[in-house]
Amino acid sequence: MTTPLQHDLDRVLAGMAARLRATLEEREVTAPLMIGIHTGGVWVAEHLHCLLGIEEPLGTLDISFYRDDFERIGVHPQVKPSNLPFEVEDRHIILVDDVLQTGRTIRAALNEIFDYGRPASVLLSILVERSGRELPVCADVAGLSMDLSPSEQVKLTGPKPLTLSLKRVK
Repeated sequence: MTTPLQHDLDRVLAGMAARLRATLEEREVTAPLMIGIHTGGVWVAEHLHCLLGIEEPLGTLDISFYRDDFERIGVHPQVKPSNLPFEVEDRHIILVDDVLQTGRTIRAALNEIFDYGRPASVLLSILVERSGRELPVCADVAGLSMDLSPSEQVKLTGPKPLTLSLKRVK
């Protein structure tokens, strides 16, 4: 059973952009790069990229081949290519995803980014930070926080409009 969640995502994204801007100023970071994780993270990153006025193009990652459960679940049938149209070496990166649960997607994304070079820093921005962490990963900026049971999943659909729903799984 899937239930739509009633959140004003435009307001949530605007709040995330404001917190990202403040964090970047606090850390004295200018000209950051932004990378979205396919698929929902790219949709969120497109909004944040625009709201922050980042001049460099948006980078995208498909972490399918970097997952630690690759042998167990196989390759996703719609693997998309990663596209980092910039050098990451010594650059400050904002990494964006839609949902942070176990932390394994972020670990895989960091592995892939480091294959391109060693960034100066990585700031993690997440639309929904939920319970269920398996790795010590924490968002620097989260739009929403949800305490969900293991039988619940939050799902972002989009890209236009972006909507959140809650699904019960067995």
